[in-house]
Amino acid sequence: MKGGSEATRTNQILTEIISRASERAGLPRGWIQLLQTRQDVAEMLALEEYIDLVIPRGSNEFVRYIMSNTNIPVLGHADGICHVYVDGDADLDMGVKITVDSKCQYVAVCNAAETLLVDAGIAQGFLPKAKTALEANGAELRGCERTAAIIDVKPATEEDWSTEYLDTILSIKIVDGLDEAIEHINRYGSGHTDAIVTADKTKADRFMALVDSANVFWDCSTRFSDGFRYGLGAEVGISTNKIHARGPVGLEGLLIYKWRLLGTGQIVARPQREKVHA
Repeated sequence: MKGGSEATRTNQILTEIISRASERAGLPRGWIQLLQTRQDVAEMLALEEYIDLVIPRGSNEFVRYIMSNTNIPVLGHADGICHVYVDGDADLDMGVKITVDSKCQYVAVCNAAETLLVDAGIAQGFLPKAKTALEANGAELRGCERTAAIIDVKPATEEDWSTEYLDTILSIKIVDGLDEAIEHINRYGSGHTDAIVTADKTKADRFMALVDSANVFWDCSTRFSDGFRYGLGAEVGISTNKIHARGPVGLEGLLIYKWRLLGTGQIVARPQREKVHA
């Protein structure tokens, strides 16, 4: 257990409470440890012989540090660069509602949208509506040149497409169709959560099949990417890995297999055939 320095006493008390309760439940003394310093973390990361898995939850820098400084398997994600793509066949009012919720419902979380992609065919009608609704919710908009030709936004740079703001900032890019949207997401996204808004099921199926993310949504907010909302119980971690658990992870998602074979003397070698004499 490693908490922030601003909650040192709280972390200590929680550790004591959990430890006492677990002893009454029959768990061995000392199974839970409180890490309080960077040195504590460094020493833990060297215990690959004893620790099976590390699940870091925290800032981008903290998670990347853990991933880069241990041989212990790590279940986690470093970035939450999530996208909403409003397709040319989308209901525009639905697109606005989903975009606003994905960005503004709670900005400081990894499943909040950071980039809005808009099909060029509906950009003229959609972007002014989206701008009004987003700015009413305190969002600062940054856009590509094609976006800036339609609505008043700050210019977006190449860096914006790969930035997790965790703030009331949204970058906007106009794309020429579904395939360009998919290409953009797979290039700049973090494999976390991406959503499409469209009335075309074929397009939605293609998007969900080809976007290389742990969570892909059709006509709903990226904010639904959550272990509790998925019915997994308490969310232990979030994984953008491609081996084992992916997406929000509950306790069941941490389980692995152990194969047990019960025999009665069976062997793999085939018995030799008896020679037949004429």
